[in-house]
Amino acid sequence: MSTLPTNLSYTEEHEWIEDRGEVSRVGITQHAADALGDIVFVQLPEVGEQIEAGQTCGELESTKSVSDLFAPVTGEVVAINEAVEEDPSVVNSDPYDKGWLLEVRVTSTGATLTAQQYSEFINE
Repeated sequence: MSTLPTNLSYTEEHEWIEDRGEVSRVGITQHAADALGDIVFVQLPEVGEQIEAGQTCGELESTKSVSDLFAPVTGEVVAINEAVEEDPSVVNSDPYDKGWLLEVRVTSTGATLTAQQYSEFINE
């Protein structure tokens, strides 16, 4: 298991959030990417769409299954990572950097965990 970036917040649904000031970047964790297997399709919300923490905001399709993407924050989608729509495997190979999924102008956050808490959660 790779080391979790400590500058990120995590959810029990295996998303990560990077606070970048007015906008937060969202992706899935390495744990989730590994559990899903090879990701072959990513469906993300539209730019301008409002998402709500805890609600479904997209899908990740792998060779094994289709999994919902849950919004870890509430706010307006201001950008999506078109690179992962073109090449979904980037989510598997680099989930914390090039494999980010969307950026949100956050109005409120859901329940989040620190890297330490998330590590304990996935190792229970």
